[in-house]
Amino acid sequence: MVSKPQPAQNSKVLVFGAGNFGSCLASHLGDSQHDVYMWAREENIVKHFNLHQRNLVYLTDHVFPPSVTAVGPQIPDADFINNVDVLLFAIPTQFLRATLQILRPSLNLNNLPLMIFVNKGIEVGTNALTLEIIADTCGAEIAKAAAFISGPSFAKEIVRRQPTSVSVASFTEQEANKAAALFHQPHFRCYTGVDPIGIELSGALKNVYAIASGMSDGLGYENNTRAMIITRGLSEMTCIGTAYGASPLTFLGLSGVGDLFLTCSSSNSRNYTVGYRLGKGESLDYIINTLGSVAEGVPTTKGAKKIIEELGINAPIANSIYDVLFNGKDTRVAVRELMELPPSRELELPPTAGWPARRLLTKLGLDTEQLNQIMHPQL
Repeated sequence: MVSKPQPAQNSKVLVFGAGNFGSCLASHLGDSQHDVYMWAREENIVKHFNLHQRNLVYLTDHVFPPSVTAVGPQIPDADFINNVDVLLFAIPTQFLRATLQILRPSLNLNNLPLMIFVNKGIEVGTNALTLEIIADTCGAEIAKAAAFISGPSFAKEIVRRQPTSVSVASFTEQEANKAAALFHQPHFRCYTGVDPIGIELSGALKNVYAIASGMSDGLGYENNTRAMIITRGLSEMTCIGTAYGASPLTFLGLSGVGDLFLTCSSSNSRNYTVGYRLGKGESLDYIINTLGSVAEGVPTTKGAKKIIEELGINAPIANSIYDVLFNGKDTRVAVRELMELPPSRELELPPTAGWPARRLLTKLGLDTEQLNQIMHPQL
C-alpha cells in the first residue's frame, strides 16, 4: 500500500500535537508553502493561536506563518481527514495508541494520507514500538506505509532556519521519499532509509542516555565523563538495536549518534535536564511535575529495561538509569558501581539477532528477506 499522490506543492497537512516539536514542524511546513492545520487538545491553545499566530505554551516568541491554523480540541472528522494529504503525528508515544484508535474509522485505505511519525519512545506496558502500535490500531497495511523522521533537531533552531538534517525511513521506500520531499528545504536536509525499526529504537534509546549525561553533569563531572557516556551509550544502543533486528549502521547515522550527541550535550534537551536535576539531588516526582513538558526518556527507560532483559543484552548504563529513576538508587552510588565493573571487551555485537523484528514483520505480513535487507544494507 502507498498513500495518495502528493501535490507538487501546497500539500494540506494535519499535525497532531502542538507541543515543542509539533509546533516547529508545523511552522517549517507552513514556511514551505504548505497549508498546515495543527491539532491541540487544549481549547485555550487553539483560540490563542488563531488570534495571535503564537503558541501559548511552546516557542512563545515565535510568530507562525499565516498558512498554519490551529484546530481542536476535538479530533477532526472523517471529511476533514480524507481531504488532507499528510497526517503528521507529534504526540508522546504513551498517548499515540488512544489517538490512533479514535482516528482509524476515518481513514480510507483507498485514499490514505501520507502518515508520518516523529514521536520517540517505547510504550509502557506493551514495550511496543510505534510500528506495532500502528499495526495494532490501524492494521498492517497502514503500518507498512508509515514513514518515520528522527535526528538531531531542536525545535527552536528549526524555526530559526538553522541548518538541520534528519533521517527518514519507511518499509515502503516510496513513502520515505514522499516524506523527505515534503520536508526538504535548503536549511532542512533529509536522508532516506528502509530501517524504520532502527530509526525508532535509536530515537527512543538516546533519551535514556541523555538522562545519564545530564546526571553526570549535575554531579559535577566534566568532559571526560560525558564523552564516555556518549560513546558507551552508542555501543549499548547498537547492541540493543542489532539484537532487536535493526541495522547496526542506522546507529551511526543522524537518528543514532547524531541525535545522541545532541541530546547528551545540551541543556535544551528535556531528558538531559531531567538527569541534570537528578544529579543535583531533586526527586523524580518533583522534576516531572515542574518540567513543563514531557521527557520521553523516563517512560522509555521502563520499556528499554524490559527489552534488554528479553534480549539478554549487557547494558549497564541503561540498567543504572532505571535503578536511579524507579528503584531509588543514589546517583553517586550508580556512578561508582558502573566504574567498578570489571574490564570487558569494548566493541561486541550480539551473536544472534532479530527475533523481535521477525515477530513484528510477521505481524506486518513481511518476510525475513525484508529483515535481511535491513540488517545487511548495501554500503
